[in-house]
Parts: sequence; C-alpha cells; structure tokens
Amino acid sequence: MWTTIISRSARASKVRRNDGGRFFPLLIPCIYCFTDVKLNLQETDYDQFLADESSGTISPGLIQAGTTNKLVEEFNFLRAQAMEPLGQFLDFITYEYMIDNVILLLKGTLNGRDVNELIGQLHPLGKFDESIMRSICTFEPNAKGYSDLYETVLIDTPIGTYFSQFLEESAGGDRMEGTSDVRNVLEEVQMELIKNSMLKLWLEDFYNFCQEIGGDTATIMGEILKARADRIAINITLNSFGTPLNEPAMRISDRKPLYPSIGSLYPDATAILAEAGDESSLGAALDSFPVYRKIWEVHQGEGVDSKSIDDAFYERDVQMAELAFQSQMHFACFYAYVKLKEQEVRNLVWICECIVQNQRDAINNFIPIFSDTAPWRGKGSNKH
Repeated sequence: MWTTIISRSARASKVRRNDGGRFFPLLIPCIYCFTDVKLNLQETDYDQFLADESSGTISPGLIQAGTTNKLVEEFNFLRAQAMEPLGQFLDFITYEYMIDNVILLLKGTLNGRDVNELIGQLHPLGKFDESIMRSICTFEPNAKGYSDLYETVLIDTPIGTYFSQFLEESAGGDRMEGTSDVRNVLEEVQMELIKNSMLKLWLEDFYNFCQEIGGDTATIMGEILKARADRIAINITLNSFGTPLNEPAMRISDRKPLYPSIGSLYPDATAILAEAGDESSLGAALDSFPVYRKIWEVHQGEGVDSKSIDDAFYERDVQMAELAFQSQMHFACFYAYVKLKEQEVRNLVWICECIVQNQRDAINNFIPIFSDTAPWRGKGSNKH
C-alpha cells in the first residue's frame, strides 16, 4: 500500500538525537538560544519554514505554526493518495479538530472576539471552507442568526451529524427543526458541554467504523480509541469537581451522558465515576485498573513532581502510537503518525518556551518518541 509506505517513511524521518535515541530532537546540551534551535533543525524536515527567519524573529508560536503546518501538508498529501476506506478513516481523524474549531468559533463569537483573530487560532487540520467559518463567526443571537447557524453547521460541515445528534439528545430525543428549539439549547448549555458531547459522538462513530473495517485495524484502533474514551471519562469527572456538573442532581443527568460508551472503564467503572463527588472517590474507582492507577498517582504527586496527569496520558498515547507501527497492513499507523507528530510539535514548543523563560533545568522535561530508553521498548524491541 503506497500510502502506508509514505506514512512509515515519514515516521523514519522524524528528528533524531545523536545518542541513538529513536526520536526526538535536537542536541539538547547544545541548545541555549533560538540560533541553536535553527541550526539543529536545518538537518530535519522542518528546515524550510525557518530558512528566512533570523534568530530574533523565532518564537515558540512561530515554531508551533511552522511544525503544525508541516504536519498538515504531509497529512493532506496522504489524503490525496488514499482510496476508500482509508480516505474515510483519514477524514475521521480530522473531525476531532473540526469539532474544536467550531466550538472555538462559537465561543469566540458569543464573546465578541474579532473574526480574523479567531480564524487565525483554528487548527489547520480541522479547517473547512473559509466562507463557512466566517458565517459561523458572524452569527448573531437572534432568530435569523440561529437559523443560519443551524443550517451552516448541520448541512455545510462534515461534523453536522454530531451537532444534530447533540441537539436531538438535548431535546429528549425529539427531532429539532425549529429555530427556537436550537436557540434554547445553545443558550442554556455551556459550550464545553457541547464540545464534550460532540467528541463523544465522534469517538463512538470512529470506533464503530474501525470495527467495520475489521482485521488489525479493528484490533489496534479499537484499543487506541478505548484508551481515549477512558481518558475522556476521567478528565470530565476530574474537571467537574467544584463546578455545577458535580452537584449530586447533575452527576447522573448531565455528567454521565458525556462518558463514551466504549473503553475499559465502560460500563462498570463509568457507573462508579458518575457517582464520584471528589478526588478520593475518583481515585478509588480507578484503583482496579493498573494503568489508570499509575496515572492517578502522577496526578496526586503534582506540585511535588514536574509531571502532570496530562503528561501521563500523553506518555500512554505515545506508547500506543509507537506500538501501532510494530505490525503491518492496518490503518492505525496513520492515526499513530498524526499523534506522534503532534507530540513532536509539543516537544519543540516546550524547548522553545524553556529558552524564552530561561528555564534550562526544565528543557529535558518533554516526552521522547521512539526512545530506546522508554519503559515499553525493551532491549529486544525491533529497531526501525
């Protein structure tokens, strides 16, 4: 499969260290300023966007934009070569970013943010037609505005089906056709809840699509997406503490429906999570799951250790993405490729932020990728 060859070649081209580590970047001991960053990136796939930049114009934001655009360029090339069902699989990857973008536009518009500023903050992997994005940005909270928004998001974007499902579920299962119904839901429901609801629907849809493909794609992507579902359930519960969503009456009626109906925690542990009212009860619900118990221990050590619960989840994402490359003839390597490239971007931005803030002691606190020293890559692991 030509596209598989491309994705595996792209994986092999990632920035490497000179100490035999499989992935990341840069000669860390030599990095003291942005001139060093530019010099070290000249021998990588990221050399072009920095070619005309002086060290004085390089910033974490520039690095993030340039490396992300490189990822999108490579992804779009893959998409252009893909036949079905791989094409639809790759489209599913972009839907997550589209959901983030739509919510960002809606939230920013309701808060009176500038249209051009909002569009500049969108993730390029989730962009759609600019006229649609601008129509979302210019919507006004009146009858015509909600009608136009309903038509735009439901009809003119690939994620319209998730928006429609959310509206129907919010209306108690009734089909929503009236502008007033849409207005009531959008005015009464917080944007973060809309986002979580749509992400849940997307994740379940993506999972079912992978199961229909079958084979190793169903197996490997099934595990990856179930881990993502578990992470969503844990984070929703944790982030609800201290908010109305943790009120006893809302834990079952509003919080529980946000949990995906897949994952290792579903359904028994998510039923316990739905009742959790504080961190101790959340931790107790995770205690019988060794992976999540360790991640929760990281959270409990925050403030003492530099590692956060998000770091622990990212580490697991990297582990599962790396392992996806260990077998052949499946689509999971494309998803893994995107997620590893995203982690590479985060790593580069972290290093640049440490330079800006003069925090060299923290510069190594990134998550290495394809590192020979990673706990899940034993001495007998295959080298690629």
